[in-house]
Amino acid sequence: MNMYNQSWIGRSMTIASSTDSTLTGRQGIVVDETRNTVALLEGDHHLVLNKASITFTVDGSDVVIQGAMVGQRPEDRIHRTYRKA
Repeated sequence: MNMYNQSWIGRSMTIASSTDSTLTGRQGIVVDETRNTVALLEGDHHLVLNKASITFTVDGSDVVIQGAMVGQRPEDRIHRTYRKA
C-alpha cells in the first residue's frame, strides 16, 4: 500500500510547495480531511488547507503528493489506483 492510499489522519504532514508561498515548509499533524481540504494542527494553531493548491509529504516520506490528484473523499481515495509519477 502506498502513501496515496493510506489514512493520513494522525500523521505528520509537511508542505513541499504551495501557490501561497507562506505555506511552503509548514508542518503539522493531520487532524481532519475532506474532499477538498486537509486540516493540520500546527502547535496550538489549527490550519485548514485547500488540497488543490499544495504538494506535500506525509511522515517524512520521499513521495511528494500533489494535492490536486487526491481531491476525493478520504474513504474513496484509500481504494483508488493511482498512476506512478
